[in-house]
Amino acid sequence: MKEDKKMVKIDEKKLAELKTGSQHLTEKYGEKGTPSREEFEAKAKAWYFAEILRDERKRQKLTQQQLGERIGKKREYISALEQGQTDMQLSTFMLIANALGLRFSLVVG
Repeated sequence: MKEDKKMVKIDEKKLAELKTGSQHLTEKYGEKGTPSREEFEAKAKAWYFAEILRDERKRQKLTQQQLGERIGKKREYISALEQGQTDMQLSTFMLIANALGLRFSLVVG
């Protein structure tokens, strides 16, 4: 059975009117440098770092309970961190990273 393949013409005018990701962020959270945008970006970064730790924990086939035991925290705390329900201090991030054998560098400038 032969498939019918149709060419779809893109409407260049509509394409040009699409908003960029930056425009959507500005619309929802304000211009860069505003308190609401800074708060959003801080939360986004915290979520991203928690994702790194969660992915590594899973790669090592550790449960949240096992990771919690390694760092002296409850499973519920690890779960809350991974779900972005609580802020993570830098010291906690480093504690978890070290427990997972991760090493990070700080680049300034």
